Amino acid sequence: MIVRSRTAARLGGALVRAAARLRGFRSDRRGALAVWVALGLIPLCLLVFGVFDLSRMSVERRRLQDSLDAATLIAARSTATDTATLTTLGKAALTAELGQAATTASFVGSTNGKQVTGSASYTFDPIILGLIGKDKLTVGAQSVVVRAANNLEIALVLDITGSMAGTRISDLRTAATDLVDIVVQDIQEPYYSKVAIVPYSMGVNVDTYADAVRGAIPSSALATAAWNTGVTKTVSSFTGNTTSPVVTTSTAHGLAVNDYAMVFGSNQSSMNGKVLKVTAVGSTTKFTGANQSGTSVTAGSSGSVYKCLNSSCTFVFTSKASHVFQTGDQLKLTGITGLTTLNSATPTITAVSGLAMTSNLSPTASTNYVTTTAGANGTATCQSTSRSDISCANLNFTNASSSAKTLAISTCVTERTGTYAYTDDAPTTALVGRNYPASSNPCPAPKITPLTSDRTVLKNQISALDDGGSTAGQIGLAWGWYMVSPNFAYLWPSNSQKPAAYGAAETMKIVVMMTDGAFNTPYCKGVIAANAGSGSGSASDHINCNATNGDATAQAKELCTKIKAKNVIIFTVGFDVDSTAKSMLTTCATKTSQAYFPATGGELKTAFKSIAQEISALRIAK
Repeated sequence: MIVRSRTAARLGGALVRAAARLRGFRSDRRGALAVWVALGLIPLCLLVFGVFDLSRMSVERRRLQDSLDAATLIAARSTATDTATLTTLGKAALTAELGQAATTASFVGSTNGKQVTGSASYTFDPIILGLIGKDKLTVGAQSVVVRAANNLEIALVLDITGSMAGTRISDLRTAATDLVDIVVQDIQEPYYSKVAIVPYSMGVNVDTYADAVRGAIPSSALATAAWNTGVTKTVSSFTGNTTSPVVTTSTAHGLAVNDYAMVFGSNQSSMNGKVLKVTAVGSTTKFTGANQSGTSVTAGSSGSVYKCLNSSCTFVFTSKASHVFQTGDQLKLTGITGLTTLNSATPTITAVSGLAMTSNLSPTASTNYVTTTAGANGTATCQSTSRSDISCANLNFTNASSSAKTLAISTCVTERTGTYAYTDDAPTTALVGRNYPASSNPCPAPKITPLTSDRTVLKNQISALDDGGSTAGQIGLAWGWYMVSPNFAYLWPSNSQKPAAYGAAETMKIVVMMTDGAFNTPYCKGVIAANAGSGSGSASDHINCNATNGDATAQAKELCTKIKAKNVIIFTVGFDVDSTAKSMLTTCATKTSQAYFPATGGELKTAFKSIAQEISALRIAK
């Protein structure tokens, strides 16, 4: 009993003490610190667990950077140079790389010509940081790809012959304009893209460059122009007749046997202007009138006798320096002082001796020619010739119909001949062929345009293309080569128009040759040859010699071989051509895939666009 009471007492005391302790906790204010500690653990936990979101940001940024690098590389490998196209290409590539996450991604592409820059951002949902109101996280990246590009030098060789009339020439203008828009880039640094234009028909019009490439019309500064020696004596009287006259002159007349002379100013008019040969001298001088009619004359008096420079008593022109004129050349005289009546005269050379050129011009052609000498400072220019080695203003020749014909020179040019027929040597080494066109097949008005990146200039030239004439495609092809040849660079007035050297780093030279028919116009001596093909004009407008270089198509094939040997890429376009032309153009192109054969105007435009796109693709090194 007692034991149970003690035990109970002890248990009761413990309960009382426990209850008192509990009452103490209720009144104890020291527990506020624990509350603040508990509240402080909340942001600490968020911060600790938020590291997972920050780590995810780093992972997503690396993922974005990898995807952006790939997308920017794809954009850079394209031919695009504008921001809109680069952005479209890059966005598509970035979407493919990021997959589902791409729905929140953006991409902007740009280029300075050599580098393509891609900028992108990507937004995703956080896990922990969203609990404190940060519902979106964004990462960004940038990638720069250096484009290994090429400079472009392109010559467009365009057929503007008569068969291109109507909608064909209109379609060609559109097609060529489209090509220019595609290949000539807005940004010309550090890589340029330039186009030259070579319109051709029966020849190529080189305009103001004609003198430099086919040779200027020869001329020579004159020292004197005279028909007599300056020995002049008064006639006292003469008797006899025109075939055997006897003339009395003043003493010391200076005439000798076998000299030739003329009498002017006599009151016996039948004696004036006659060529007389001295047979005896003395106080009375005897002549024979070798060129006279034999008509008897009565005695006369007065007048003067002039000692001639030659047996014909014709004008002799003395050049101040060496010249290229030969017997048979016709001269045009200008700028002569003293005897100004000679200006615009067109004497023909009958003999050449050093600087002296004897002509067929007689003093009887004008009473004003009767004088001792003409002044200096005049010029004799080659007016006409029958020669093939100089470019006179006119060419006299026998046509294929065996008739005499004269044609005037033009600013068009024809084939080179001889050793340099299939080379691009500078005109200072070998001139190109001159051209004497018939009025029925004239030199075309559209002219060459050297390399330029000015799209306005190029489009204006293209819009001016007009049709007419026969087809000298071999000449057009040669000039396509010349326009990108460094050997012709000195001709062009601006440095920006000068082609780069062959083999220049990061530079591509391209010729685009377009025709709508067979080549039918080869030349001989600057005139369409007798054996020219059908469609090249009538025999009356052809010269009576065959083509110096042979068939025009064969010439074109040889030119293609030489052009490609210089690593110039050739594209060809045969617009509705026959099988023979197709064969030649396929062989001419650098690759068979680079020969196009459109049959309609729409296909022509498509062909030019395809060529432009391929050229642009070639510009970017993959």
